[in-house]
Amino acid sequence: MNTALFTHPACIEHDPGLGHPECPERLKAVLAALDAEPFHLLDRREAPRATLEQLARVHRTDYIDHVFASVPEQGHAGLDPDTIISPRSGEAALRAAGAVVAAVDAVMTGEVRNAFCAIRPPGHHAESDHAMGFCLFNNVAVGAAHARAVHGLQRLAIIDFDVHHGNGSQAFCEHDPGLFYASTHQFQTFPGTGATREQGDFGNIVNAPLPAMSGSPEFRHAMTRTVLSALDTFAPDMVIISAGFDGHSRDPLATLHLTEDDFAWATRKLGEIARRHANSRVVSALEGGYNFHALAASCASHVRELMAL
Repeated sequence: MNTALFTHPACIEHDPGLGHPECPERLKAVLAALDAEPFHLLDRREAPRATLEQLARVHRTDYIDHVFASVPEQGHAGLDPDTIISPRSGEAALRAAGAVVAAVDAVMTGEVRNAFCAIRPPGHHAESDHAMGFCLFNNVAVGAAHARAVHGLQRLAIIDFDVHHGNGSQAFCEHDPGLFYASTHQFQTFPGTGATREQGDFGNIVNAPLPAMSGSPEFRHAMTRTVLSALDTFAPDMVIISAGFDGHSRDPLATLHLTEDDFAWATRKLGEIARRHANSRVVSALEGGYNFHALAASCASHVRELMAL
């Protein structure tokens, strides 16, 4: 079984406007990197659209309606000051969430060993009733809810190493003992959540904030001592990764000093826990990363490790 790559051209057509950091060139850079010779064995699949039923397991129907009603026929519209949409944004958002749902299906049916979803807009800031931080729908949460509703998995883990805390994913998980969310992120940066005291109703939320200017030693220590140990104790049925690469030293939106090797290491360690508890079931979805070269190189390292799991 190979690693699957889920994506769709509509994800490139989502256009937040000139100068916006979450731009189409991000995904173009990722796909170009994954077109290189080491990735020719990827099982490349077109992301389907998520259905209303799939989205509504995570998001309020009035919010879903609001998103699609706000999509402009031309030009741009704002769902919040940072989250700007264009005529193809609704289609892109459906394909992004649909990619994670399809990836869960492919992994659960044994068609592929694991999967990476090269998608945008990202999702981990989106909450049940509002857009936030470039995110329309919470792609990984939609995938986790689908894994539970359709495949009967009882213990779903979302692991987030984006440099920004995934407030939307945390909100999705924090009241349900069968859901687990853990994050490493830069402390006191957007969105301002993710303190260590935020632990969920059942101790099922684990935050490991990193001070500005942290590098590989601090990141790996936080992952090992806090995130990985808690994940191992939780013993998930599936590991879903919010794969944000904006902790890279070259990224313009934060001040951590991670490298491609750090993301590869984290992927490998998460895969070891998935092998131990979840029959190696791993689904990963792209979140942030705003330096094109660093993003492409980091994604390549991440996917290379997925292919080796």
